[in-house]
Amino acid sequence: MPRTATTKPAKPTKTSSYDVAEHLRTPEEMAAYLDAWLEEAPDDAVGIAKALGNIARAKGMTQVAKDAGLSRESLYRALGADGNPSFATVLKVARALGVKLHASAI
Repeated sequence: MPRTATTKPAKPTKTSSYDVAEHLRTPEEMAAYLDAWLEEAPDDAVGIAKALGNIARAKGMTQVAKDAGLSRESLYRALGADGNPSFATVLKVARALGVKLHASAI
């Protein structure tokens, strides 16, 4: 009977979850991240709200909520996966984050 090479079972791959908020360190990075969402998925209101939420988490939800004049809980609800923030809330949060929304002709 021919000999076959035996192989050791592969070690399990270790993964860690990726949190974009951990990589948004400067106002420029935050603005570029939001700008990318607005450019690439302008009709994705949920995605844009989530992007604002990621930026808010990077800055600190408590401070952003305070600066936006919202409770921390309402900010989490508005910018969460099931959130549907009003445009007024989006504008308040953007101002609190120190970012501007831009318009350009399509």
